[in-house]
Amino acid sequence: MTDPRGVCARSAETLAPGIPYVRGWSDARRAAEALARQLTGAGLASDVPGLKADVNVIGQGVVPVGTVRPDVCRELARLIAAGLAAEMAQQHNRGTSRTPSPGPFSPAGRTT
Repeated sequence: MTDPRGVCARSAETLAPGIPYVRGWSDARRAAEALARQLTGAGLASDVPGLKADVNVIGQGVVPVGTVRPDVCRELARLIAAGLAAEMAQQHNRGTSRTPSPGPFSPAGRTT
């Protein structure tokens, strides 16, 4: 089963001719490295050992994070919420919109 973005497509274990796998994998590698840096800064790198770059059968990059403990998942959720709250407070203090600006991994903020 594949969702509309192809994220659920199975991993590309056998490569098919004519599909640009390298571009997708490179994009996934950059994203995984960015997440790894943030996890390291938060002291969580060793708690997400399954983080890696991969590509699916249709050539789209994917970043599996593997299985994480519930406490690690809760800490990731807390960090995301804290970051969003800080960004919204910063924008409010500048007198701009309360809507957070797109981050590097949101579709509007993607730089590829």
